[in-house]
Amino acid sequence: MKYLLFYKPYGVLCQFTDESGRKTLKDYIPIPNVYSVGRLDFDSEGLLLLTDNGQLQHRLGHRQFAHPRTYLVQVERIPDETALQKLRDGVPVQDYRTRPAIVRLLDTEPSVPPRDPPIRFRKSVPTAWLEITLTEGRNRQVRRMTAAVGFPTLRLIRTSIAIDKNSRLCLTGLQPGDWREIAREEKIALEKLLRR
Repeated sequence: MKYLLFYKPYGVLCQFTDESGRKTLKDYIPIPNVYSVGRLDFDSEGLLLLTDNGQLQHRLGHRQFAHPRTYLVQVERIPDETALQKLRDGVPVQDYRTRPAIVRLLDTEPSVPPRDPPIRFRKSVPTAWLEITLTEGRNRQVRRMTAAVGFPTLRLIRTSIAIDKNSRLCLTGLQPGDWREIAREEKIALEKLLRR
């Protein structure tokens, strides 16, 4: 079985082909027959797990198993406690209500690689960074959540995917466009998960 961690840059599709000529996983990963567990939008960045293990794709990717995923989210303006609590409680977006989330406003800007191209900058509009942990991964969910409470997402980076209470996959040691095979202890945790 193959297991790879990839730091997806901004402007890359989570697939290996594109008829429109946009960048895809194929531009970065030379290993055939691996597929991403879950997706990140074209304009989102961060951690992707790729594997040829269909059982693992289902176990980590399907929302019924509620595997936490953590994101750094730069939003327009500074959310107040009311908006943060709405995100924590779950907000109605489209035709569903999001599950409760762990949300915290960061005191300082996180140390993240610059985005290419950079986000739009407006002197008169401050930005803030949130750390959001979800147990579901619906299409454009984080962006829809922050927009629903009045603070549009400017930048979104997935930083980790939980395997179990004690183990998680994370971006440590990777820069945008980098990938690596998972470490031995990460593989053991994933295989343990599949035996449950």
